[in-house]
Amino acid sequence: MIVASWLLYALFSLFLFGFWGFFSKLATNYISPKSALIYDIIGVICVGLVFISVNHLEWRGDIRGILYAVLTGVAGTLATLFYLVAVSKGSSSIVLPLTSLYPAITVVLAFFILKEPMTLRHSIGIILAILAIILCAGD
Repeated sequence: MIVASWLLYALFSLFLFGFWGFFSKLATNYISPKSALIYDIIGVICVGLVFISVNHLEWRGDIRGILYAVLTGVAGTLATLFYLVAVSKGSSSIVLPLTSLYPAITVVLAFFILKEPMTLRHSIGIILAILAIILCAGD
C-alpha cells in the first residue's frame, strides 16, 4: 500500500496536537497559564535548537517569508496563551474542540484574501463549525 507523502506527517501532527492539549490541561492544573506559556516557550526553543543543529539551517530567505514566519510565531504564542487561560478555567473536553475549529478561520481568510476557491463542502463545513461553536459554548 502506498501512503501519500503528507499523510504520515499529518498523523504525527494529529497525535502530537492531541498530547499538546492533554499536557496543557495537566500543566494548568498545577501552574498558572502564564507560567505554563513560559515553559511551553522553553520547550519550543529546545526543539528549535535541536532542529537547527541537525539541519544546518542557513539564516537567509525572502523578507516576506521571514515576516510571515514571525507572525506565525506571534499568533501561535498568543493563541497558546489564550488557550491555556481557557483550559485552566474550563473543561478541556469543551475548550479543545472549540479551539480546534481554527481551520474554518483559515479557509475564510484564504477565500477572501488569497482568492482561493471555496467549495460547497467548505461552506457546509464552515456552517457546521459555527454550529459547533454555539453547541460547545452553550451551558
